[in-house]
Order: sequence, then structure tokens, then C-alpha cells
Amino acid sequence: MSETVEGLSVNYEEDGVLLVKELDKVILSKGAWATVLFRYQNRNKTTGEYSKDMYTIRRYQKRQGNYISKSKFTISSPEQAKKIIDALQHWIKE
Repeated sequence: MSETVEGLSVNYEEDGVLLVKELDKVILSKGAWATVLFRYQNRNKTTGEYSKDMYTIRRYQKRQGNYISKSKFTISSPEQAKKIIDALQHWIKE
């Protein structure tokens, strides 16, 4: 894990091969609890190619000086992401 929110990542490497490649992140909140939105791609072990962009929201709790992953929500498709955006924009206008 990481001592800082900025150091958190979804990059995942196995046997020297990057299987989950982080493309970007947005820190939504900081503090004892942190929330981070990540944009990433998964590597296909057979073809070696990376997937289309994917998105996940992760919550971390700071314990004993390090952030520990506590929960995550993966946005399963661009269509689902658009529905989330639409709902939030509608609610924020109210």
C-alpha cells in the first residue's frame, strides 16, 4: 500500500509483466478515508493486448500510516458510466 493518496495505484505486475495498467486517476477525497477513481486496462494473458479502458472507484482507510483497500466498485461498461454521469448531473441540478 501507500503512505499517501497520491501513491495509490491499481497497477498490478506478475512475473515482471504488467497485468493491470493504470492510465489515470482522480482523487475524489483525502483524509483518514480516501476515495479514488481510476481509469485502467487489463492485459490479456493469451494475446498480450490490453483491454478497452475500464473504470473503478476505490475506498481506502489509513491505518498505521498506510492506506489499506476497503472497498471497490468497477464500472462495467461505457454505457454504465454514462448512466452514472447522467444520474449525477440530474441530481446536482435539483
